[in-house]
Amino acid sequence: MEIRRTKIVDAVKMTTYDVKVNVKGWVRTKRGNKNVSFIALNDGSTINNIQIVADASKFSEELMKDVTTGACLSVVGTLVKSMGAGQAVEIQADSIEIYGKADPNEYPLQKKGHSFEYLREIAHLRPRTNTFGAVFRIRHNMAMAIHTFFHQKGFFYFHTPIITASDCEGAGQMFQVTTKNLYDLKKDENGSIVYDDDFFGKMTSLTVSGQLEGELGATALGNIYTFGPTFRAENSNTPRHLAEFWMIEPEMAFYDIKDNMDIAEEFIKYCVKWALDNCADDLQFLNNMIDKTLIDRLKSVIDCEFVRLPYTEGIKILEDAIAKGHKFEFPVYWGCDLASEHERFLVEQHFKRPVILTDYPKEIKAFYMKQNDDGKTVRAMDVLFPTIGEIIGGSEREESYDKLMARIKELNIPMKDMWWYLDTRKFGSCPHSGFGLGFERLLLFVTGMQNIRDVIPFPRTPKTAEF
Repeated sequence: MEIRRTKIVDAVKMTTYDVKVNVKGWVRTKRGNKNVSFIALNDGSTINNIQIVADASKFSEELMKDVTTGACLSVVGTLVKSMGAGQAVEIQADSIEIYGKADPNEYPLQKKGHSFEYLREIAHLRPRTNTFGAVFRIRHNMAMAIHTFFHQKGFFYFHTPIITASDCEGAGQMFQVTTKNLYDLKKDENGSIVYDDDFFGKMTSLTVSGQLEGELGATALGNIYTFGPTFRAENSNTPRHLAEFWMIEPEMAFYDIKDNMDIAEEFIKYCVKWALDNCADDLQFLNNMIDKTLIDRLKSVIDCEFVRLPYTEGIKILEDAIAKGHKFEFPVYWGCDLASEHERFLVEQHFKRPVILTDYPKEIKAFYMKQNDDGKTVRAMDVLFPTIGEIIGGSEREESYDKLMARIKELNIPMKDMWWYLDTRKFGSCPHSGFGLGFERLLLFVTGMQNIRDVIPFPRTPKTAEF
């Protein structure tokens, strides 16, 4: 009778012993002597390996020679209580089938530790390591948490376009999408490229944000959220930037800035609690191996109330710190865009808990943010977290057509392709708010990893588009 496969995540929890099981996976390590081999097998379903005990009398030397780190096996045997330390159960093997060999002279993931820099060079294999297996299982869980949170709140998952003719942030750092022959571009008398023969008949790019289209959804469906890939052509080689990343962008009709802050805090606490409740083994591994303070930090975020801090007060706190001798690399003054070091000082040293910074100077924020009565600041909010700085950015949106148009003209933003967005301010405009959460920033916080390239399977950064 054929024995159906048991995933290792289920096998290691079994309490019925002396039963036949079939497990399949990849060899992490093999040790032993001439009488017996101990094989650590992992199938990716859990951080925990299952130990296979292979009695030399049952298996040929030829077969066991090919059971090396990285090889893929199917093992049938008896699940028994383990006598050894480190595992509750093990499998006494009856048969071993090798699905795929891994030449130990060529397979790059040997038992010794590898640097994260090296593992990025073999990103096609790094999910097989303990660390990246843990990170990518947590990544899945965070995606599930996000969908579950918004679904339970009655939000609708709204799919905004990846190819767009609008630049939401006005930063101009966009990847162009074209079918034109780049060696033979049609140009007008001024030397400008003519797009009438291109696929869309106009210049198009990969989206930097789904927000503007998300606002259209919110002004019809009430509450929506997007969750998809976004692209920034910034030439930033930092541990905090990717050219392709994922964004979650809720937009809510009839929410003001306070409602926006409340749901942002509730949302992020929900995600962190989901990780603690559903990823305990993976978090414990990362806590032990990557960041000894990880689990305590995650718990501290759930248990505290986030500080609500106006930008002007935040600047005063930073200036007071400088007056008392604290040194920052970047200058602090009213009107400056806070650097990560400033944000982290407020969170980690001054308040020792997450901070929601509000009411920024309008000059350093996007055109669509609602202006305050002082004429100088806008109803923006940034959620600042320990170790990473800004994790969420959002605002109440400007719902007045006249004020929005005045701001667009002030900033010389070309709006010829944005008539549809402006229509929402002409036909039944309403107060509304929203925010954006960079998925990988959330993952940095939840996993304790230090580089954003290590929380996405195949990072896209300047000069890097392998795999």
